[in-house]
Amino acid sequence: MIQPNESPDRIRELLSRNLQKVFGEGDAGRRRATIDEFGAADAPPGMVGGRGAIDQFAGDLRATATHPHYAYTPSGDPQVLHNAGRLAWGSGPRGEAPDYTGWDVIIVRDGRIAALYVFLDESSAEFRRRAAWPPSER
Repeated sequence: MIQPNESPDRIRELLSRNLQKVFGEGDAGRRRATIDEFGAADAPPGMVGGRGAIDQFAGDLRATATHPHYAYTPSGDPQVLHNAGRLAWGSGPRGEAPDYTGWDVIIVRDGRIAALYVFLDESSAEFRRRAAWPPSER
């Protein structure tokens, strides 16, 4: 059995802060400061991740024509298992129903986000739009 060495409360905190202070943050400087505070400097071997990759992904998403004003709202409570956690969310214009939904899954190492996986629900228009992009732009 895997023995968790990360606090479930810390994993829940990281999930919530990542959603609001990284993906929900429109200011690039504040977003990067948050990532530097709780993101691991590198990704585990064989995995793409780390501070720069998370910053670029969130920044690219915020910069698209349809997303600069979108809010990210959790759908339920974060769930934790060992050194990982997941959080369902919706995204759309503030105060309106979400335009798309998904899940964030994180792996935590030494109290920091070591890897982030973002799953878009396949029924959403955003998923279909991203699936149509050339692989180099996904």
